[in-house]
Amino acid sequence: MAKDDNLECSFCGRKKSETDLLIAGMDAHICDQCIEQAHGIVKEEILQSKKSKLSKALTVKKPQEIKQFLDQYIIGQDETKRAMSVAVYNHYKRLLQKNTNDDVEIEKSNIILVGETGTGKTLVAKTIARMLNVPFAIVDATVLTQAGYVGEDVESILSRLLQAADYDVAKAEKGIVFIDEIDKIARKGDNPSITRDVSGEGVQQALLKLLEGTVVNVAPQGGRKHPEQKFTEVNTKNILFIAGGAFSGIERNISKRLNMQAVGFSASLDEDGIDQENLLKYITPSDLKSFGLIPEIIGRLPVLTFMNPLDAKTLRAILTEPKNSIIKQYQKLFAMDDVDFTIAEEALNFIVDKAVTYKLGARGLRSLCEAIFSDAMFDLPSSDEKEFHVSKEYAESKLSIAALKKLKAAS
Repeated sequence: MAKDDNLECSFCGRKKSETDLLIAGMDAHICDQCIEQAHGIVKEEILQSKKSKLSKALTVKKPQEIKQFLDQYIIGQDETKRAMSVAVYNHYKRLLQKNTNDDVEIEKSNIILVGETGTGKTLVAKTIARMLNVPFAIVDATVLTQAGYVGEDVESILSRLLQAADYDVAKAEKGIVFIDEIDKIARKGDNPSITRDVSGEGVQQALLKLLEGTVVNVAPQGGRKHPEQKFTEVNTKNILFIAGGAFSGIERNISKRLNMQAVGFSASLDEDGIDQENLLKYITPSDLKSFGLIPEIIGRLPVLTFMNPLDAKTLRAILTEPKNSIIKQYQKLFAMDDVDFTIAEEALNFIVDKAVTYKLGARGLRSLCEAIFSDAMFDLPSSDEKEFHVSKEYAESKLSIAALKKLKAAS
């Protein structure tokens, strides 16, 4: 016993009697208090190392540089690209900020994106995620329901993000989530629901904690199919949420609001300046509230921007100008079979005219091209032909009335 009483911690020098626990090593001892201090030091070092890795991994560029990158892949939509460039820059600048002693805490710049179907809402979000090299997940809001009902819980959004990050929690916590069809969870009227709206207002209420930032227990593989799995804690404080939706019919709300404001002598002058073809450019948070989004969720999506409708000139540019344009993709596909693919200007204009006539949007351009090139993609790989030229006459012959009706129904 006397020998044990002489033992002391090799780090702080405390005697064994002054400690609760003294652990022996080869030629040294360490007490419980030194172990606690060492544990704290290790945790801090690991945290600083993760922050350093994040700074190196995130290629945060200035707003003008972000817009220049977007210009390579997205035609037009300058207002949207400017608004999103600033929002994304501020969000990731907030992530990389140094610890300061002041009380100013920068809030998240979550984004809500309004635009007709086929105008490129998802493409903008995908392109930004590719540039930043962060995990990106697309979630359809229409499948979400309030907890306990048939459908997917709101937490499944983070399960998708975890999968995109290869289950690296630290990486997922710096990712981007695109919530598509956000307009489909609008409540049925401007007044609070007196019944349980489990796929509308109930989902909006459940989304609030995720958008604002909280620690959520997430089932990595989806909670309902694998109830036995361990939950993973994910902090949503630094996840950027982008919500997109067509908000079909919201133009009526905007028009009504603008007409109500146009009162007095200058009403006719103001009316002349309103772009009736693109009322979305005048959208405000009050229009979203009238459509059916609750005020709390509007407040947690502070950046509101819109997508311009696509005219014939823009659709024509989308076909050939971006880095990954549709025609360039087909040229690459045919080149892999050693086929030289060319298309006449008149054929391109014909495709654009059909997309405008049937209101197919940018997404419809791909469907039209697929219908025109499908036979060639089937036959040419097995033939000796090494050239494939698409004229207007060829395009017209491949797009029958029946095929166009099928494309319109599918869009």
